[in-house]
Order: sequence, then structure tokens, then C-alpha cells
Amino acid sequence: MDISDPSSATPSYVHDRKTGKGAVAGAMSSQGDSGIANPSSFLEVSEAEAAQHVQEIRNQTIFSDFLLLGFSAHPGQQPLLFALFLGMYLLTVVGNLLIILAIGSDQHLHTPMYFFLANLSFVDTCFTCTIVPKVLVNILTWHHTISHTGCLIQMYFFMVLALLDDFLLAVMAYDRYVAICLPLHYTTVMCPQRCLLLVAASWLCSHLLAFSLTLLMSQFSFCASHAIPHFFCDLLPLLKLACSDTQIFQVMMFAEAALSGVVPLTCVLVSYAHIIHTILRVPSAGGKHKVFSTCGSHLTVVTLFYGTVFLVYFQPSSSYSADTGMVASVVYTVVTPMLNPFIYSLRNRDMKKRKISKRKKK
Repeated sequence: MDISDPSSATPSYVHDRKTGKGAVAGAMSSQGDSGIANPSSFLEVSEAEAAQHVQEIRNQTIFSDFLLLGFSAHPGQQPLLFALFLGMYLLTVVGNLLIILAIGSDQHLHTPMYFFLANLSFVDTCFTCTIVPKVLVNILTWHHTISHTGCLIQMYFFMVLALLDDFLLAVMAYDRYVAICLPLHYTTVMCPQRCLLLVAASWLCSHLLAFSLTLLMSQFSFCASHAIPHFFCDLLPLLKLACSDTQIFQVMMFAEAALSGVVPLTCVLVSYAHIIHTILRVPSAGGKHKVFSTCGSHLTVVTLFYGTVFLVYFQPSSSYSADTGMVASVVYTVVTPMLNPFIYSLRNRDMKKRKISKRKKK
């Protein structure tokens, strides 16, 4: 080693693009000469490797593509994240499909409430399938790019299915209000034609609202940095990358949020205010518990869904936090759809009765 040459004494980082692994040539040769390893150098190498790997992914992104950074800043946690997301994904799909199968195969569950629940389970399954498979591919392959068109398509279906969740939860709250507060008129008010109309109107409104925002977003030009600090193409992270004037988009986004968020939530709150008022008038404690058990599971899902959605979207884009947004997004895109089948099947007495009767028949 030439001591007079300073560069020869400095460890040089060599990164293999094919394997994604790195080595420190100078440090290894120095260790071979002296036989003494510097422990701090390995920590520095690990941090440098993670930073360089993320930078390499950025450099590989072509101009028309977006880069979903997601959880790439934590390379050591990738196996754990992959197992966690895969487990939640499988539980969500299997659980919701079992709910749909149970409702479809049992004539006693062919009621308006379970018709809406089957639709909610179908929407939750599609919701998870829109986001999680791409997350799993990104974690497994470290290929974080997504095309401009693919990003807009993912954003469109994400908005459609999120809005459908929103509207269906409001419809289910109205169904519970009619069943508990107007029991004598339930079969007349919630007739099959009206149930189909409510679901069809929810699908139509969701597609119209999502299409208008996606069309506006497709007209934007984006800055040199196409790195999205999120695990899927969400509205607010994309909005922060836009170089165009986004004032009209933000006004429209808040107007649609009020229409699709505040109005359904108001419907839910008003329905449950009447339900609680009716429950308090029931004389016996057993009667109160019986009435509340029919809507307790739905109220739990509503709290989880609306709590996280409002945390993310009812704030200006300038105050949006990527870390807070990702954590809240994991709750309402993965955790809530996964918990829905368990909440409804465990807390709903009709579902439990059907399970018990099937076991007795066997």
C-alpha cells in the first residue's frame, strides 16, 4: 500500500447491480494486511449500502415512471414486512370470500343486511387486491417502479373502492336504523328493489367521483423527482410531486371529500343517534343487549374506517406527513378489510347460529 496516496487508505464501496450486494474493497484489503477489523466500518457500510440501494433505484427510474419508495428505507425489515403483508392479504381474501360464500349458500341469510355485508366483503377483497400484490412484488424484487398509466389506474380503483366502502357503511347504518326504529315497516322500506338501487347508486357515484379526480390528475406535469414516499399511488403523495397549479384540484378534492365523506358519516351518526335513543327506551337489559348486538359490529368497522380516513385526507396537502399517511393507510387499506370478516362473524348472532347449526348437522 502506498502511504503517500490518500485514496489508497480510504475504503471504497463497490456495489454489484445484479446481486444488490456491496463490498468494501479498501476495508477488506486493510483487514487482510493488519488482521484487525474496525467494527464501526461495518455499521457505516450497512447504512451506506441502504442509502446507495435507494439511490440506485431512483437512478433506474425512467422519466415517465413513478417510484414507490414505500418501505425501501428499511432494508433489514423487508422479510418481516413481506411476511406481515402476505399474511394479512391471505387472511383478508380468505375471510371475505368465506363471508360471501356463507351468505350465498344459506337461505336464512338472504336479507338486506347480509346482502349489503356480502357487497362490502366483495369490495374489501377487491380493495386489498388493488394495493397489496404490488407491495409484495416491490418488497420481494426491489423493483419499485410503476408506470404513469399504471399509477393512475391504481389510484382510480383505489378511490372507487374506498368510496364504495364509505357509501356501503352508510347504507348499512340506514338499514340498521329501519330495522330497529321502524321494525313494522322494514320489509316495505328495505325491499329487494330498493336494496339493489342503493348498491347501484353507490357504485355509480363512486366511479363518477373517482373518474373526475383521476382525469384532472392525468393532466398534471410532474417534477424531476418521481419518487412517491408511499407504498401505493395515493392522491396526496402524488399531489405533492405535481409541478402544475393544483388549486382547482384541491378545491374539487375537498368538495368531493365533503360529499363522499361528511354526508355518509352524517347519515351514519344520525342513524345511530336514533338507534341509541331507541335502545335506551327498551326496559330490560337483555333486550338492550340484543338490540345493540345487531349493530355493534358495524359501529366498530365504521370507527376504524372513518377514523383513519379522516386522519389522512381531511388536511391540506402542505401539512401532509408521509410517515403518518403510510401508517394510517395500512390501517384502512389492509387492517380494516382483514378485520371485517372476524368482526361481523364473531359479533353477529345470526352468523354464529348458522355455524353452530352446521356443526350439529355434521
